[in-house]
Amino acid sequence: MVENDFWQLSPALTAASAVLGYLLGSIPFGLILTRMAGLGDVRKIGSGNIGATNVLRTGNKKLAAATLLLDALKGTAAAVVANYLWGPDAALIAGFAAFIGHLFPVWLGFKGGKGIATYIGVLLGIAPLMVLVFGVVWLSVAKLSRYSSLSALVATIVVPVVSFAMGDIKPAILFAVMTVITWIKHKANIQRLLAGTESRIGDKG
Repeated sequence: MVENDFWQLSPALTAASAVLGYLLGSIPFGLILTRMAGLGDVRKIGSGNIGATNVLRTGNKKLAAATLLLDALKGTAAAVVANYLWGPDAALIAGFAAFIGHLFPVWLGFKGGKGIATYIGVLLGIAPLMVLVFGVVWLSVAKLSRYSSLSALVATIVVPVVSFAMGDIKPAILFAVMTVITWIKHKANIQRLLAGTESRIGDKG
């Protein structure tokens, strides 16, 4: 009754997938890890962000790497678990909800990270080949520009285009929406890129 040729998921399972994904995505690993390490509240340093880049500003590279990995894997876990329980459409909803949960965690007043790590994690859970596409684009742009933010932003544009070209329509739509949100969250980075003040890979200080 609720199914059609495009969407094969009931409203109840759609909601369940969204809740599952959001709860996983909203786990603030950057904040948790820095507090466990005795480094205080990561939101009070640097950009105030809870992501790996700001965690790196504590000077603890291992902690930043762990944050990056966990922020990615929570997106992967949301998609994989939902797919196992309720199918591929549920994975799309849960992956997107995990991404939104990372950006707007209810526990932190809806002030979270910028989403690149979780974006990649969702790709891994839904369309693993897209992680390779993202990585190749990121490395190529980074080599030419030495801008990490620009590399990630360009990669997020290429991913939905390639996904659409491969005929994966629903994932392509999901990735396109995530890309738009990612660009909005990176507004400050884009402004610095346009002004020529964005820090480059390898810059000191």
